[in-house]
Amino acid sequence: MGGVKVGLLYSRIRRDEKLLLAELRDRDHEVVKIDVRKQQFDLHEAPDSFDGLDVVLDRCMATSRSLYATQFCEAYGIPVVNAAETADICADKAKTSLALADAGVPTPDTKVAFTTDAALEAIESFGYPCVLKPVVGSWGRLMAKVESRSAAEAILEHKSTLGHYEHSVFYVQEFVGKPDRDLRVLATDGEPVAAMARSSDHWLTNAAKGADTEEFDLDDEVCDLVQRASDAVGGGLLGVDLMETEEGGYTVHEVNHTVEFKSLNDATAVDVPATVVDWLESVVEPGLDTDAAEVTA
Repeated sequence: MGGVKVGLLYSRIRRDEKLLLAELRDRDHEVVKIDVRKQQFDLHEAPDSFDGLDVVLDRCMATSRSLYATQFCEAYGIPVVNAAETADICADKAKTSLALADAGVPTPDTKVAFTTDAALEAIESFGYPCVLKPVVGSWGRLMAKVESRSAAEAILEHKSTLGHYEHSVFYVQEFVGKPDRDLRVLATDGEPVAAMARSSDHWLTNAAKGADTEEFDLDDEVCDLVQRASDAVGGGLLGVDLMETEEGGYTVHEVNHTVEFKSLNDATAVDVPATVVDWLESVVEPGLDTDAAEVTA
């Protein structure tokens, strides 16, 4: 195909972005790096750096910037990966849980409360241990495995004292007795690209927290759940996280819309950035009339 003009939204160029940039340039696609920290988004006219773009890749680290920037891109008629609605759902754990449950995708039992008293009742209803998570956040930050009522009371008090509105939404989840690992599957519109298991002695198994990674051989059940989870949030370039359950099945606990993949690229034989760009080329045509352009992501 002919060259595509790609805008890459970023606030910091990490190894993930470097891999994508190298692959895009190797294929003679024109890439415009757009530092969102330096942009001003008008209600009617796109910034000059957006001129002539065929597609925008959202690689913003900050959730707030990602959510607003993707909405502005769509308002300007520029296709964006991922779509603003997908970003909005995936960025919020409560919205993700609702979307997965509505689609019939197995996901951990979850309750949301708005006061410390109601949150404590939710915790007690699950019993100990259970898990308390921020509705917005990544890399396993500010997550707590709650082992006792006294611990629950202390954590809830701390969250209440922090004062930010997101800490006033208490997202309480059952503790899933998984093995010492969870699974990350990178998918494009629900089609798995590659998968890895992330293992740790700690109950949190995020690669960002130092978990060991190895390639995971996908089975039919995982592939089906990844497709259904992707469809539930609107599709696109996604990282679907699953846990193996004590009953021998799987449960989907998170879907990531600005997914990092450097650890996955190292852990598997798949050339992840090349496969991602293959998909991008398949859904975007160069020189589109942006007023009529659509992308499935």
